[in-house]
Amino acid sequence: MINNKKVVVIMPAYNAEKTLEKTYNEIYQNFVDEVILVDDFSSDDTKEVAKKLDITTIVHESNKGYGGNQKTCYRAALRANADIVIMLHPDYQYTPKLLPAIASMMAFEEYDAVIASRMLGNSALKGGMPFYKFVSNRFLTECQNLVIGEKLSEYHTGFRGFTKRILENLPLEDCSDDFIFDNEMLSLILYNGYKIGEISCPTKYFPEASSINFIRSCKYGLEVLWVSLKYRLAKFGLPIKLFNKQGRVLDINKELTYYNRGKE
Repeated sequence: MINNKKVVVIMPAYNAEKTLEKTYNEIYQNFVDEVILVDDFSSDDTKEVAKKLDITTIVHESNKGYGGNQKTCYRAALRANADIVIMLHPDYQYTPKLLPAIASMMAFEEYDAVIASRMLGNSALKGGMPFYKFVSNRFLTECQNLVIGEKLSEYHTGFRGFTKRILENLPLEDCSDDFIFDNEMLSLILYNGYKIGEISCPTKYFPEASSINFIRSCKYGLEVLWVSLKYRLAKFGLPIKLFNKQGRVLDINKELTYYNRGKE
């Protein structure tokens, strides 16, 4: 715990058997109360590696998508009575060594959410981010900041943390089950007036690190622009489903299939 807040790390996993153990071993266990992994119908031995490491593991019996995986992660974390939930990809692209810093920014109630930015400190290209991804990230971020009216350094990092208040109150069930879930969630956080903090984060790109292909990246980029436009239209008072305050919050009673109960 940090400041009497229970910290849970969630890992949305898909074919992560080669990098999971290395990622897990760099988590400072003194600062983390529980680690929960959700295996999104991997074709490799991700769930077996997680079991060997004694990680609380949930499995999907069919592929639910990146957003669908996160929804299960957050349901499980809330059921574990988490106060702070930090998403760490098990592909070792982001360093787990920043977990205490990220958790502390929320545990002492300075921020409601924290994102680990690859764009602060110019670490993205140094870490091997493909140049076209770097350019598209910067372009989309500047477009979103302009339309939404914020000054985040990036909206597209997969290393991020949230307080229980956000997870319990935002209509995350209405968000996509695909990659755009991340962007929709940040937009909802900003729309509802929560404070987002940022921390500089080094990143590593290598063959085993997860990444979407060029075509899906283009689709994602168009969806990002559409989310930003919907945000602005909702601020103008138009009825936009995603930003409806009566939307569906996460159903924490939804059945979860546990493969391993961890250290219970």
